[in-house]
Parts: sequence; structure tokens; C-alpha cells
Amino acid sequence: MIRAGIVGGTGYTGVELLRILALHADVEVTVVTSRADAGVRADALYPSLRGSIDVVFSLPEVEPLAECDVVFFATPNGTAMLMAEQLLARAVKVIDLSADFRLKDAKEWSKWYGMEHTCPDLIAEAVYGLPEVNREAIKQSNLIACPGCYPTAVQLGFLPLLENDLVDAKHLIADVKSGVSGAGRKAELATLMSETGESFKAYAVGGHRHLPEITQGLELVAGKSVGLTFVPHLTPMIRGIHATLYGQADGSLDDVQALYEKRYADEVFVDVLPQGSHPDTRNVRGSNNCQISIHQPQGGQTIVVLSVIDNLVKGAAGQAVQNMNLMFGLKEDSGLKIIALYP
Repeated sequence: MIRAGIVGGTGYTGVELLRILALHADVEVTVVTSRADAGVRADALYPSLRGSIDVVFSLPEVEPLAECDVVFFATPNGTAMLMAEQLLARAVKVIDLSADFRLKDAKEWSKWYGMEHTCPDLIAEAVYGLPEVNREAIKQSNLIACPGCYPTAVQLGFLPLLENDLVDAKHLIADVKSGVSGAGRKAELATLMSETGESFKAYAVGGHRHLPEITQGLELVAGKSVGLTFVPHLTPMIRGIHATLYGQADGSLDDVQALYEKRYADEVFVDVLPQGSHPDTRNVRGSNNCQISIHQPQGGQTIVVLSVIDNLVKGAAGQAVQNMNLMFGLKEDSGLKIIALYP
């Protein structure tokens, strides 16, 4: 039985980890931390977990976490890097759901996240946890940088085109919408229901902190520099990511459709829909799935890829568990055979 710890168990991704791991046959959650709720039972704060989780929140301290086999960090940026080195030294595997180890350039990370990186030496050791690209490296790793939600949807959508050099890599556009849970579980004016309901807006058009992460991943598979315009939007829904991706490509729609179907044929969590489909975020809500469809408007050179995920599952907690399964030699879909919620 794998002993798992969760640092930051009261945020949306932390609770999603509890929900998923509670039903994982090979995992026992032994430590869950929260500074604000130390001493409180998890199922008292979240009654949805009653009968499934009996752990009590504790302070985030290295010693009890070091008794775990794996520790998930569902924390704000800048937290995992303060504890990861100590846990790794105690032979604990670390899966970080924040951005602390995603970028390979520490100076670039500091530029986008507004703080100095405290353990830049670990950046090189960290494996970027997108299984559809780095599966074999993940299996051998002790430190995983779990991708962000926007980067997951965008990279999975563009990946086959860039791998096969079928798209103009200098002129890519990612027009992406997110539910408000992507902002985290905190009291903030911009994400109040009365502010987001019946409204829709773009934000961070001048530069979003996920941009360098997405570009880094796309350039890795393309083998060359990439020019990406990334515009995120906030939509009045709780969870979900919808990425509408544009590129100038050679090839017919039939050829591109066949390419995507072949690329993802063996990927348990990527579903390429029939030609002409329009995936909804509700199709994947609560599941670890990514649904993709491909279009070629008016038969021109513009290829439009639609990519949808649940930002809290495939974009966070589910993908983290997918990585854990690979690290421990389990079936990749263990604990993740979750059918999407409908309606």
C-alpha cells in the first residue's frame, strides 16, 4: 500500500486529490496538511468525504511527511520548493501541482512568478509530468512538475501537428477559456459569483504566467522555436477548460484527423472525437479525460483544434495521480476510471 501525503489539502486541487485517492485501491492517505485547519477532520470540513477519508489535517512539517512514500503539493507557487529537497533526501517521491519546477530556467521562473527560486538545482532533476510526452521519464523520476491546466489542454491539442511539422510553428494561436475554480479557493473580488455570473472576459492578454510553460513544452516536441499568442478567458462556470487552437497547416482534414487518431490511439485519457464534433467541457467534467476534435473551416489552410479538459482533474489532481501511478509501476488508469458527470 502506497502511503500518500498531501500538502495543502483544503484548496480545490487538494480536495480533488482526496476524492480520487480515497477510492484508489493501492493508496492510503496518511497525512493531509493545512495551517488554518490543523486538528480538524477532513470529512468535517468536507462532508462529501464522510465514510471515505478519516484523516485529520495537520501542520505542514517534514517529519510526518517523510513517513510517506509520495507527497503531493497542492499549494500556492513558492511552497513546494521550500520542502522538496528535504523530502527527496528521505527517499520520498514528490509530485508538485504548483509551478515551482515547471520551467527549466530559474531566472525565467523568477521573472514570471515574482520571487527567487530557492532550490534551482532541483529544476534540472524535475520531470515535466505530461504523460503523453514524458511517460518513460516519469516512470524513473522522483520529482514531478505537474503541468498547469491551460498548458495541458493547449499542448495536447497542438502536439501531433508540431511533432509532424505540419503547422507553421511561428504563428500559433491559443484562445482558451477557464472556469473560475482555476483561480483557487480564496475570497477574491474578481471571482465572486456576482462578478463572474452573466459575464465573460479575457485577461492577462499582455502575458500570462502559463505562456512560458506552454512555449517550453511546444518547442520541446517541435525541436525549434515557437511563436504562440495565448489569450486566456474567464467564463461563468465552476470547472472546465476549453482551448480553441489555430494554426496554418498543410494537409487535408482527413489526413490530420487520421494523424490525431493514430497519435492518441493508445492514450487512455485522450479521446479524439469523430470529424466535425464539437466537444463540451461538460463531456469531461469530473473525469481525467481530454477530448479533442479537429476542423478545417471552409477547406482552407487554417486548422482549428478544440481541446477540452476538467481543470481540476486532467489539469491538476487527476494528472498528478496519473503520474503517481507511472512512478510506482501501477496501471496508468488506476483510481482514475471516472466517468464524467452529466448533466
